[in-house]
Amino acid sequence: MRADILAKHWAGPIGSLIDGEIVPGAGAPIGLVCPATEEPLATYADAGADVADRAHAVAERGGGAWRALAASKRGEILMRAADLVARDAGALAEVEALVAGKPIRDARAEAGRVAEMFRYYAGFADKIEGRVVPVASGHLTLVTPEPLGTIVQITPWNAPLFTAGWQLAPALAAGNAAILKPSEWTPVTSLMLGRLLIEAGVPAGAVGVVAGFGHTAGAALVSDPRCGKAVFVGSVSSGRRVAALAAAAGRPSLLELGGKSAMVVFADADLAGAATCAQGAIFAAAGQSCTAGSRLLVERPVYERVLSWLAEGAAKLRVGDPLDPATEIGPLQNARQHASVLAAIAAARDAGARLVLGGRRPAALGEGPGYFVAPTIFADVAPEMAIAREEIFGPVLAVIPFEGEEEAVALANATEFDLAGAVWSRDGAKALRVARRLRAGSAWVNGYRTLSVQVPFGGMRGSGFGRSSGAEVMAEYTQAKSLWIETAAQPVFPFGYAPGTPG
Repeated sequence: MRADILAKHWAGPIGSLIDGEIVPGAGAPIGLVCPATEEPLATYADAGADVADRAHAVAERGGGAWRALAASKRGEILMRAADLVARDAGALAEVEALVAGKPIRDARAEAGRVAEMFRYYAGFADKIEGRVVPVASGHLTLVTPEPLGTIVQITPWNAPLFTAGWQLAPALAAGNAAILKPSEWTPVTSLMLGRLLIEAGVPAGAVGVVAGFGHTAGAALVSDPRCGKAVFVGSVSSGRRVAALAAAAGRPSLLELGGKSAMVVFADADLAGAATCAQGAIFAAAGQSCTAGSRLLVERPVYERVLSWLAEGAAKLRVGDPLDPATEIGPLQNARQHASVLAAIAAARDAGARLVLGGRRPAALGEGPGYFVAPTIFADVAPEMAIAREEIFGPVLAVIPFEGEEEAVALANATEFDLAGAVWSRDGAKALRVARRLRAGSAWVNGYRTLSVQVPFGGMRGSGFGRSSGAEVMAEYTQAKSLWIETAAQPVFPFGYAPGTPG
């Protein structure tokens, strides 16, 4: 029974982590299902607005205790958290594979990346520095970066552990409290991570995890006046609702939204390397990634050759049980997404795109349970087709021919999503020129989707705003405070104002 695997790593009921304790919800029941077998794993109750209110209340207190610590002490605690994540990486990875459907080899790598995130931002904790401004008056004028307070962070089901670490580490390093609201379908690794942070020494109230629906618990967390900033990772439609709620409460937001990223392959490129990279760009994580390279633009003279190599390689990818170390592609995470991907495939066929590979459940798996979709490739995709414009969030690649540099750039920039992109060419000047013209927050030359916590990441326009990593994220989680200290023996008052002499 798959539920036994979950119970091995998470004893007791699932609820919200509030002040270091698991607090049950009182709302509608939520069932966790293994995406590979469709077996029930656990059921818990939606946290709802009451638990969200309690999370904010304890964050006010715990956040104050966290900010009162010396910055170097906060860094030590986050470094200890990194060690604890590394210690429990095996358990975290197994639960991630079980609940999110992520192949165990990928989940292990991501657990290691989460430890890296906390090590990196632990080093930032005592290096968030202010400055002195030499104003014309007699003041010593200090500009100090101050924490925003309590950060509400809403994360998705496709990479729950990775996105939890990606958000929590910098927010805590900057001195904020954080309340994480993971997807209702994948809360367990976020709860496990929250417990490890408390074990490391983060005050219990300074980090909370609220398990529940977005429209209930998530909306209550973001709308609360105690929210200092809302952070959302997920779909465009949900992200816009979160931003609207935050704005209505007078609070800023940071959004990481969808993508329809293009890989541009010129005829002079390393074609075998580009075809291999394109497979990883779209089929890793079963295409359930905001940076998935879901559009492959290939210069027409080499179009059929690249298409053939791509299909040949993708047909060899192993789709199967995410707990099997040999699995390269796991299932989609939930039934709704599975149905959505199959509907998008059917719509592409109806629109006239040529199905080259896949389009259904992998034949090797036979008839049975699990939300599996084989690696799917469509050729002869027209730019106006939905498959070329809309995010599918599944293992579905649209291959589009182009003629020359200008058309390549126009096609790459023809969607509302501006998250990522890539250019493949042996002509370094052309590759750099085209990469700079791509409307994308991240772009690669002769590669794709290499990410580092050290480098800023985020989108433009429909793909969101703000940057969630690198040194730049410290500006997202702090605000400048100006402190004027009068030092002149005879102060000069501004704007001609002079106070009356007392007595």
